[in-house]
Amino acid sequence: MKHAKAIMGGRRSFDRENLTGGILSGGKRNQCVILPANVPMVADSFERRNQNWIARANSPPDLIIQVGDSSFHLHKLPMVSRSEYLNRLVFDRSSNRESADNILKIQVENLPGGAKTFELVVKFCYGWKIEITASNVASLYCAAHFLEMSDDLEKGNLISKSDAFLSFLMLSSWKDTFRILKCSEPISSWAKELDIVKRCTEAIAWKACINPKAFSFDFEHAEFFNAQARKITEDESSADTWWFEDVSSLRIDHFIEVIQSIKRRGMKSDLVGSCIAQWTTKWLSQVTLGLEKMTPKHITHQLHRVTVECLIKILPAEENSVPCNFLLHLLKTGVMLKINPELLNMLERRVAFMLEQCRVEDLLVKNQAGDNDSTYDVAVVHWVLQFYVSYMFTDSAAKFHVVGSLVDGYLTQIARDENVTVESFQSIVEVLPQNARYCDDSLYRAIDVYLKAHPDLTEEERTRLCKVLEYHRLSQEARQHVMKNERLPLKLTTRFVLLEQVSMTRSMTKKNYRRTGTQTIIRVSKDFENGWLNAAGQEIQTMRKDMEMMKSQLKDLLTCKIKLQKQLKRFVG
Repeated sequence: MKHAKAIMGGRRSFDRENLTGGILSGGKRNQCVILPANVPMVADSFERRNQNWIARANSPPDLIIQVGDSSFHLHKLPMVSRSEYLNRLVFDRSSNRESADNILKIQVENLPGGAKTFELVVKFCYGWKIEITASNVASLYCAAHFLEMSDDLEKGNLISKSDAFLSFLMLSSWKDTFRILKCSEPISSWAKELDIVKRCTEAIAWKACINPKAFSFDFEHAEFFNAQARKITEDESSADTWWFEDVSSLRIDHFIEVIQSIKRRGMKSDLVGSCIAQWTTKWLSQVTLGLEKMTPKHITHQLHRVTVECLIKILPAEENSVPCNFLLHLLKTGVMLKINPELLNMLERRVAFMLEQCRVEDLLVKNQAGDNDSTYDVAVVHWVLQFYVSYMFTDSAAKFHVVGSLVDGYLTQIARDENVTVESFQSIVEVLPQNARYCDDSLYRAIDVYLKAHPDLTEEERTRLCKVLEYHRLSQEARQHVMKNERLPLKLTTRFVLLEQVSMTRSMTKKNYRRTGTQTIIRVSKDFENGWLNAAGQEIQTMRKDMEMMKSQLKDLLTCKIKLQKQLKRFVG
């Protein structure tokens, strides 16, 4: 940002005055018209014939510069006086070729911006006015460095002119800064080496981290920030996220640069996480639409894998800074692309730590449309739950029952999908141990919904799915429902009926025992209270009869219990 700082003091008058070196004010705020201060030779005209450019002056051309498929018929004096690079090529006789008419031919390869940018360079060298805009300033700046057009040769040369306007745009215009980054993509290596990308991303980060109210420029582009400032009173959250849309349009490497710069400036972690989520959602939608078919398959796969790995690395480390659902989508994509196992493990761990604060909606990760695909990806949730069971169940402070309730709600949600296989559903049912739930009523409800949505399951599949249901872990209301539920396997309903009979028998036995014992105690107490001691023998005889009756009842109940147990073993076995 040193370039931006250098012009910050005079930003209000930058485009109103003719600066030393020949910068002329343009008709629009985002463009600049320049020409050199001192020109050794002025061309009368600059004509194009197919791929040939010809400079007309007082003397015939004595230099041909080949840039790509285009040939530029020029004069040595104006070109070498502005470019140290061309100066060396022109006077290096060993590498030069001259035609029969003594015209020197030079091949310039890998010039940033190619022939289109070199055309502007030539016009500048001949003293013609050239328009610099956000679309061409980056390539012109790189080409000026390539050709070594510094102020050491001539004050106000192309490097300083293009650099001044580049800094001006970065400081004054939000949209033009993004346009510069976009136009830098074809010359990415040069843009990075000359810090264009760094300066742009730092300018974006600086503006994103500053309240829009702070912008009071006299430029037309400041209207954008003023509009954002007006929104603050209307919607505080949109004022915080106004920069998301533009930043989400950047290429992955530029996006990462912006995010890292924003982090260094202290942006709130939840805003950083939300911006990353928005960029990823837009990128994933492009992948889904098949835009990757524009490049070879192996290159596309590698690019996507590197992209996901980079996104994981720049995620804010703060707790709850990134939504759980976004992390699950990222995890699913990472598994598909076979990214670094350590990064996958990091994602699984991070989601597992968030489960106790998640809602059912957070676990719903949609599959791509397909004839046989379920609506939601069950496998990715199963991976995370396995990780949670493996690592979190050793933590005494973990809220296991909260996760159990979350999983039951998730099961109920996916149970209605007819494309969810019984194996996938069962894997979620069985992934948590029993002590993760206070009772199994919600689990039973989810299984019942699944059976209702999948009427074609075999008896064996239904039996395998329902084997987790235990009589003693269901409420009385749920037990009654089980015994009347025709969707459940026959073995399960029979077992519940028999267990209900055993339970009722035990209840009756305890009730009778308490009733008989209580009556006897009351009777004895009353006898003593009333002083009927002479009737003690009669009362003792009555107590003996009561005891004999109780023994007989217990014997009958025990016989009944044994018969029920045999029946139960025969049905279950």
